[in-house]
Amino acid sequence: MDPAGAWWDLSLIASPAQEDLIFWRLENFGCRGMTSQAHGEDQICIHAYLPWPHVSLLDLAALSLRLQQDALIAGQRVPKLRWERIEAEDWSSSWKQHWQPQPIGDKLLICPAWLDPPPHPGRHLLRLDPGMAFGTGTHPTTQLCLESLEMRLEGGGGAEGVTVADVGCGSGILSLAAALLGVKRVFAVDIDPLAVQATMHNRDLNGLTDPIVVAQGSLEHIPEMVDGLVCNILADVILDMIPEFRLVVKEGGWLILSGILIEQAKLVAEMLEANEWVVAALWRRGEWCCLNARMT
Repeated sequence: MDPAGAWWDLSLIASPAQEDLIFWRLENFGCRGMTSQAHGEDQICIHAYLPWPHVSLLDLAALSLRLQQDALIAGQRVPKLRWERIEAEDWSSSWKQHWQPQPIGDKLLICPAWLDPPPHPGRHLLRLDPGMAFGTGTHPTTQLCLESLEMRLEGGGGAEGVTVADVGCGSGILSLAAALLGVKRVFAVDIDPLAVQATMHNRDLNGLTDPIVVAQGSLEHIPEMVDGLVCNILADVILDMIPEFRLVVKEGGWLILSGILIEQAKLVAEMLEANEWVVAALWRRGEWCCLNARMT
């Protein structure tokens, strides 16, 4: 067995109040396939996965210390972190055990592709197999984007004839949601070939081959001007792209931006305003926020 194909399986027991901060800490550490579920009455269990060659036992010990410090500063119970090495063929089946169907907003039901969906009257079923790409719907930033998309497309002028760009598409979850909510076309782009592969797989899984166009790259690979743009990455990356958003979004268009910590929101809003956008709404969940902007 090639050790380069092995993974670290991380598991944490923590209080629900710590979930957002732990997700942020794990994501910045390089984790993938993060999920959370209830563990007893007042605890959650978080699972995350790391490519084995990328970190050492010393790195994991340092991560554990950071998580302890985060909890103590926040006045929360210190989470219990455990890790073990698993082989490549066990990775996908291992984390899938911890992810269940999840309703989001009023119109969407995210369901793992390998499970039978529960009854979902009035909701669009979104089947998802993220593979090694980011985006299962469990992270607050993804949920904020999905809810913002629903409000925009269901109650803010409708979805008919609308075109959308999904920049940093990950698993394709935002593209799928936009298509299920009725937009005419979605252009999904990501610099990561694994994300492109995952988005194409999920597009086909949901029978959305016609409305979703997928390409490897970034803003320059969006083939036409769009009505709206969604981007759930990290604030530093968003800040670099803001000056170019007007090159791909039509006059009167809109933005939905997440992956932004609350303390970063002011800086992102100022950059938007400097580039002739106005923040119309800020939605918050825990330590994260989502900015909804429109052209001035």
